[in-house]
Amino acid sequence: MVKKLLVLGIESSCDETGVALVACEAASGSPEVPRLLAHALYSQIEMHQAFGGVVPELASRDHIRRVLPLAQEVLDGAHCTLQDIDVVAYTRGPGLAGALLVGAGVACALGAALARPVLGVHHLEGHLLSPFLSADPPQFPFVALLVSGGHTQLMRVDGVGRYALLGESIDDAAGEAFDKSAKLMGLDYPGGPLLARMAEEGNPKAYALPRPLLHSGNLDFSFAGLKTAVLVQSQKMVAAGGVNQFEALPRVQQCDLAASTQAAIVDVLVKKSMTALKETGLTRLVVAGGVGANRHLRAELNAACAKRQIRVHYPELHLCTDNGAMIALAAGMRLQSGQQEASMAYAFDVKPRWPLDTL
Repeated sequence: MVKKLLVLGIESSCDETGVALVACEAASGSPEVPRLLAHALYSQIEMHQAFGGVVPELASRDHIRRVLPLAQEVLDGAHCTLQDIDVVAYTRGPGLAGALLVGAGVACALGAALARPVLGVHHLEGHLLSPFLSADPPQFPFVALLVSGGHTQLMRVDGVGRYALLGESIDDAAGEAFDKSAKLMGLDYPGGPLLARMAEEGNPKAYALPRPLLHSGNLDFSFAGLKTAVLVQSQKMVAAGGVNQFEALPRVQQCDLAASTQAAIVDVLVKKSMTALKETGLTRLVVAGGVGANRHLRAELNAACAKRQIRVHYPELHLCTDNGAMIALAAGMRLQSGQQEASMAYAFDVKPRWPLDTL
């Protein structure tokens, strides 16, 4: 009988504290995908809204308060105890240094107290592999569109730890374009999801906004110019409307600009993804990260992939944002693939900047 490993995953890279328990086969090279037993998540959004963005020191302190109660919640949900844990995994980077240190410190302390090995995980690898926990998991190889916070990347993925960077954002990422454009429209932090909801009521062709690097001949992204265009357009609308601020304009105009902004971002993501698939000759696309939950992006990618007979895979919606499940999953898949071994050494460091293609 194949031994099962229980992996406890801790995510604390930014403004969400996530803890999860995943079961995987201990045998190296096992084809079985790790299985999620339980997970819990606490979002700090309400705390940071008063400041219009994440305050790193406050984020770190809140992780300290939340991580152990969440761990107990997960263990109770899986009907397990601390002694049942075989490996403790944590987000080593990239992210906010102080926030990462909280998760790393707690994980290594638990490992030492339980005499269990620990494993530091790359945050973006967690996102990249998160669709393996979905009802329709992918198979290697595939092209991955990673759209998470400050990261927008296209990767060729041939297996766990076998990643080749095809293109990335050279300034603002897609998530930043959503959030910064939303802020220009006077929406609360985090504005991206609010902008997307407004866009559902608007006309995506109302305003002609640029599609940066759409015809660049490479797979890189740039959204800083789009943000500037949104600012200029909003200023024109305010002046023409005879009001003092964008929020005072009729809602239909606000929704039209939101829809036009979203359409510009999505057009670039879809076009570059299709180009990456064509250039690599692969027929499977994986989309991961918070922006991967955007309904317009999913609809456009689904339509484009259907025309080309491409399979497209997404994480479950509740696993698109940062979470502990993706960290425990990535650790389990690394152990199964033989790419990495957990360590009984409990000294730790974190990597606030850590390119995924250096793994």
